[in-house]
Amino acid sequence: MKEFAEIVGAANVLTGAEDMAPHLRDWTGQWQGSARAVLLPGDTAEVAAVVKAAQALDLPIIAQSGNTSVSGGSVPDEAGDGIVLSLKRMTRIRAIDPAARTATVDAGLVIETLQDAVAEHGLDYPLMFGARGSAMIGGALATNAGGSNVLRYGNARDLCLGIEAVLPSGEVVHGLTGLRKDNTGYDLKNLLIGSEGTLGIITGAVLKLVPTPRVRSTAFLALPRVEGALDVLNRLQDVSGGLVEAFEYMPGPMVEAIREHDPSLRAPLEQTAECGILVELASTRPADAEEDETGEVALQRIMLSEIEALMEEGQIEDGFFATSEQQRRDLWRLREAVLESIVARGPFTVLDAALPLSGVPDFLRRAGEVAEAAGLQPLVVGHLGDGNIHYSLSAADGGSWDEGRADKATGELLDILADMGGSYSAEHGIGRVKTGTLAKRKDPAQLEAMRTIRQALDPRGRLGRGVLVS
Repeated sequence: MKEFAEIVGAANVLTGAEDMAPHLRDWTGQWQGSARAVLLPGDTAEVAAVVKAAQALDLPIIAQSGNTSVSGGSVPDEAGDGIVLSLKRMTRIRAIDPAARTATVDAGLVIETLQDAVAEHGLDYPLMFGARGSAMIGGALATNAGGSNVLRYGNARDLCLGIEAVLPSGEVVHGLTGLRKDNTGYDLKNLLIGSEGTLGIITGAVLKLVPTPRVRSTAFLALPRVEGALDVLNRLQDVSGGLVEAFEYMPGPMVEAIREHDPSLRAPLEQTAECGILVELASTRPADAEEDETGEVALQRIMLSEIEALMEEGQIEDGFFATSEQQRRDLWRLREAVLESIVARGPFTVLDAALPLSGVPDFLRRAGEVAEAAGLQPLVVGHLGDGNIHYSLSAADGGSWDEGRADKATGELLDILADMGGSYSAEHGIGRVKTGTLAKRKDPAQLEAMRTIRQALDPRGRLGRGVLVS
């Protein structure tokens, strides 16, 4: 490891078992690997030098940001012959441009840290998911992360204007121009985004920012059936002028599992909702933040008026409306506790499904039949506004976990997705978990094109070995 110590400094070459341990397993505990060392470069030049040195020594490299992946793509395999390249020291905010509404940052910057920094300028980086307090920009871009605000702002790809990255050769792609239009050849930025560290290591990015909303209106709704959810969403979009930021599906069993894990979280409704929806509208317009003589703000009136109409029509059965910031945060704490609640129950599988919006109810019905036949507990949450359903299978209450039954059920769910024209990786990435699924189910021409691109950039397959596609 002498070669690397000369590049990053001896203190930033971790070889002890205790020091390396957090970098060799994912946070779910389902994936564990091994490595010769964990390296902590401090800037892009050091990343490039490390990659060149590793290639000269023929060492595999796994790039790692916050290590919050649930697909196993951020930890090394068990061979133990490679290195982990962690971006945790690369935390600079290089520039914030309030006029252009952009931020130029290092890839190791934690998402929430960026959000706190740009808030001082009345701006926001609207990539919202539970792990944003530890997830980093580089990993979010490498997996094209999503979250609850994709409905309005898009995935990580849609919020990125420029990329800086180190290719497998050690050469640096300098793409931090922040241009919103650039048709000068192949779009390397979008090729690198979502490539999960297999085509290059993202070291910096120019990100889009949006104005911080002046006002938000948040509610938890009980619908009699999920089939009516899309109409509720469209009605709220229409009356508000497209101000719906989140429309999250949280059925009763999922809410109960969350509260079982953390009893301090209150149920939003007295009666468990078969189809619960967490909805949030947000606006930057001064008029939407104006209060009437009762203290009610305009955006809240718009939302309540339409929901009352939907209740009269029987499309909504009940609702809880956040009347304070604390109540709003409590609702989001419930939503953001989903994954840790599932993990706490023990072994599980999760299908990160994407479907045409109108196909979600049929998928949930068919998937429920599969889970029931397998004797497994479905724990489901979803971004209904963009058709992304996280369908987890856990041991039923009082039952035991059977890997064979779970694998069989997962295969049946994948068959349903294929039949409906859906995707088995909406926002979590392929990582190591789904490489076999990708190899079997990806269109052969697309799969071959992916392999050709990877081979062209990394002929020896040293970067991200075993991740995504080989």
